[in-house]
Amino acid sequence: MTVKLDFEECLKDSPRFRAEIEEVQNHVSELETRLEKLVKQCQAMVEAGRVYCQTSKSFATGLQELGHHCSGDAVMEGCLEKFSTKLSVILKGQGELMETTQSVKTKLQSFVKEDVRRFKEVRKEFERRSECLEGAQARNAQAPRGKQHEVEEASNALLNARRAFRSEALDYVLQINVIEAKKRTDILMAMLSLMEAQAQFFQHGHQSLSELDLYRQTLSEEHTQLVLNSAREKRDMEQRHAAIKKKDISYDDTIMDFNADAANGIAMEGYLYKRASNAFKTWNRRWFSIQKNQLVYQKKFKDQLTVVVEDLRLCTVKNSTENERRFCFEVVSPSKCCLLQADSERQQQAWITAVQSSIASAFQEHREDPHSPRQRCSSVSASSLGGAAGAGGGADQESEGRKALEEVQAIPGNKQCCDCGEPGPDWASINLGITLCIVCSGIHRSLGVHFSKVRSLTLDSWEPELVKLMCELGNAVINRIYEARIEEMTIKKPHPSSPRGEKESWIRSKYVEKKFIQKLPETGRNVLLLRRSSARRKRNTSPERTVQKPPLKPKPTRATLPRVTGLSLSDLVQKNHAGVHKEAEEPDEDLSGLHPGALLYRSAALQNFPVMADALAHGANVNWVNASEESSTPLIQAVSVNALAACEFLLQNGAHVNQADSNGRGPLHHATILGHTGLVCLFLKRGADYNAKDKNQKDPITIAVDNANADIVTLLRIAKMNKEMREMDGAFGQSGDETYQDIFRDFSHMASNNPEKLKRRSADIRSERRSRSASGFTRAA
Repeated sequence: MTVKLDFEECLKDSPRFRAEIEEVQNHVSELETRLEKLVKQCQAMVEAGRVYCQTSKSFATGLQELGHHCSGDAVMEGCLEKFSTKLSVILKGQGELMETTQSVKTKLQSFVKEDVRRFKEVRKEFERRSECLEGAQARNAQAPRGKQHEVEEASNALLNARRAFRSEALDYVLQINVIEAKKRTDILMAMLSLMEAQAQFFQHGHQSLSELDLYRQTLSEEHTQLVLNSAREKRDMEQRHAAIKKKDISYDDTIMDFNADAANGIAMEGYLYKRASNAFKTWNRRWFSIQKNQLVYQKKFKDQLTVVVEDLRLCTVKNSTENERRFCFEVVSPSKCCLLQADSERQQQAWITAVQSSIASAFQEHREDPHSPRQRCSSVSASSLGGAAGAGGGADQESEGRKALEEVQAIPGNKQCCDCGEPGPDWASINLGITLCIVCSGIHRSLGVHFSKVRSLTLDSWEPELVKLMCELGNAVINRIYEARIEEMTIKKPHPSSPRGEKESWIRSKYVEKKFIQKLPETGRNVLLLRRSSARRKRNTSPERTVQKPPLKPKPTRATLPRVTGLSLSDLVQKNHAGVHKEAEEPDEDLSGLHPGALLYRSAALQNFPVMADALAHGANVNWVNASEESSTPLIQAVSVNALAACEFLLQNGAHVNQADSNGRGPLHHATILGHTGLVCLFLKRGADYNAKDKNQKDPITIAVDNANADIVTLLRIAKMNKEMREMDGAFGQSGDETYQDIFRDFSHMASNNPEKLKRRSADIRSERRSRSASGFTRAA
């Protein structure tokens, strides 16, 4: 509020002047109250700001110390160092802002204590002069007319009082105008300096943090990659944890694993009791290890190693039965004899074997043999395959992997996310055969593996048969099945910028509830098996067929069954209603009227992936049994035509790898009988039972031996040996021998990329066996 008083008006001392004076006094009193409150608030803000700055400086120092502690991690160290430095600069500006705020508080406090106090003093003097004037005016009015001297005295007193009042009134009006003007200048100046300090602080802070924009963007990308790596590692650890918990971990033995070619040079290590050489013959538990052709031990990790045997070539090891303690053995050298005790008989034998092997290895290295026993074993195993590995090596396999992933991304529709259309998807659902963005992949993962199995195209390892499966399907094929009715239903598909909730609702409706697939009429639900059985019963009960049984129909192959590539299940039904049939086809072989399970069964033999996917979408049982054909399953049908990718597709969608037909033969039996080496390799990797026997009491190994298929015999025996080795190593054993893994990897690549090589190998092996048999017969003759 602006108050202006005229000097002429104060001389009149009118009621208007008095009213203005009272209004000014009220305004100044309220101003004083508000300024005092503001000064207290400003002081509180300064104190809190200083505490905040001090605490923040301590926090920045803590960040710097944490960065020094994380010196081994370049990403962590760089992030903490850069942020703590910028935070220190911002806090310095915060301190300057607090100093400016303190200056503003001082100015406001000075205005209250000096200017407002001076105003109060002048007002008090004005009120005193006003009271004196009122008293003089009263005495002048009361002076009697007859007493001249009293009249003069009262008149003089009134004149002096009026003069003093008007002088003080002029001073009061001057002080009012001065404080009004100073109020504007002082308060505005204080606020302006505070605003400038605030603006400078925030601009300086923004500028400092803007310098980190590129770094923050790079760090965000690295963080995203770290999250993906962490998720993958967590998944692997959880799987490893679950696998270990399923095994028996109740034993007390320590895991013993001798590895002469260990990267750290430690061939074997573990706890042993050692008998001291003092008079008391005390036993002490120590951590022993075999390294650098020496037997050493230590009590704590940071302790120096104590050498028991300087050179293993100069010692021998043997059991010790003279001591009362169990599981003892001696390491005897020319200078001394060391008595050791293991925790169990198994550990005792393991240590004795390890020392003996180390002695042999030491002599081998002394003769400068460039190949270790393990390397020679691997070389022999690889050569026994007859070149199955090829000449590519690890680098070629990596290049093939990159090439295969590029082929997956080049499938029609795979360059955009199958569900939202975001470009450049780097995730996939391996049982559906589609590519996904990271958001949709998370939603797919939440559906459960019975609906979608999610894997990263860039972070996870991809087996060749899985890559081949992905190349057979694709986003365009699957969307024609699962989005067949979105146009007629006028449903809007989510786009890349849609909210996650909208995408999740769409994906659940699409894959779980299957709202958008083409519904089948009741005529499309006929089960082929029932029609065939009915027709067969009619033929068997006819008079002319009462004695002779009908001939068995051969199993369908790609040459005998109608080719329906590109047709979905709904297309087949429409063709059935339209009466579109080939003249050469029998009515019973019309695929358009099949039950989804029967259609999956037939399309598996045709290797028609769109129809297989369509049948599964319509509820086909992946383990559907055809009772009219020896209880065969879709997986066995795929085996009959050597369809590697079709078998992988069925397995990824829940097919039982050990489900047998009426003859007791599972997919592994049929693959062995037909000599499909790639399928044998696939089934063994998927956990097929190589000990299962059919009705003739033959297991796959026996069948492979009878058929003289060396490749399959090798695979079956290596798988069996590898399992036995893992069981012997205990619950914490390794996932498998490296030679076993290399052999299976090579066969998988060959079956997926060069299947003709397997055919030539089988033909060459059979020809060699026949020639050997013939030569043997000649010699016998």
